[in-house]
Amino acid sequence: MKISVMVKPNARHEDVTPQEDGTILVRVNAPPVEGRANERVIRLLAKHFGVAASRVRIVAGLHGKRKLVEIG
Repeated sequence: MKISVMVKPNARHEDVTPQEDGTILVRVNAPPVEGRANERVIRLLAKHFGVAASRVRIVAGLHGKRKLVEIG
């Protein structure tokens, strides 16, 4: 399954919120430096969908706020 994700780095709290347009908003408290925010996004999505973190992969948007994520 592929999903569209919007990331908000440096947030006060972390959460995963589905949006009305079908995207998922992921707030992470990690900064967007050296892939730290991406690591938190993967871990939060894995927990949200109940899968191992190794089954979550960022397909597109590694360096942007909008990402395409594959959950296998």
